[in-house]
Amino acid sequence: MTFKSLIVTLVTLILTTGTLYLIGHSFSIRWLMFHYEFTSDSDGFFISGGSMLPLILGLIASFLAEKIYVLRQHHRQG
Repeated sequence: MTFKSLIVTLVTLILTTGTLYLIGHSFSIRWLMFHYEFTSDSDGFFISGGSMLPLILGLIASFLAEKIYVLRQHHRQG
């Protein structure tokens, strides 16, 4: 993995994940929102998480973007 392919991968991951979370919060789509709650009472505590779907889709998109970038670099070189 070269430095340029690493940059392509990270930028794709950040942009895809960020865009999906932004869409989720803008349009109140629960399965695209990052929502975190923490409540601590003397009885116990309550913890809640958020959707991991945007992160998973971002990982898939970054994997595909890197593969496409590497294939194009090989076709240009030879």
